[in-house]
Amino acid sequence: MTTNTARPATEPILLDDALSSFDALWSPRIMTRVNDYDVRVAKVRGDHIWHVHEDTDEFFLVVEGTLDIALRDGVAQEDERTVTLHRGAVFVVPRGTWHRPRSTDGACLMLFEPSGTSTVGDAHDPVPDHVDATTGHPLTR
Repeated sequence: MTTNTARPATEPILLDDALSSFDALWSPRIMTRVNDYDVRVAKVRGDHIWHVHEDTDEFFLVVEGTLDIALRDGVAQEDERTVTLHRGAVFVVPRGTWHRPRSTDGACLMLFEPSGTSTVGDAHDPVPDHVDATTGHPLTR
């Protein structure tokens, strides 16, 4: 059964069930929708790519594991910093900030983003094969 991503879910969705329904890394699934926002879950391991969302913030909640997010607050190398998010931590990457998520040991994430937001942002480094450039996939339960 495929969840309709155009409307909010009509039945409860267990987070563990959603996460166990797929194995693909860096390929988020849309659990439900809140107003004009997708509630996405993703499994990650290794490096994503440097990218930027010019018109929207990006919300991360670490459900399992640890996620590092490298941020470029300016143009100089010394303007780069990394925030580390452990299980239960929340962080918002402000719009217009170049960033690169990574997880050495793997993590499960929940993301809130405007529907239609690309996983590789508005501008990005070259997209390797292990990164799914998508606006989210339907959650299959």
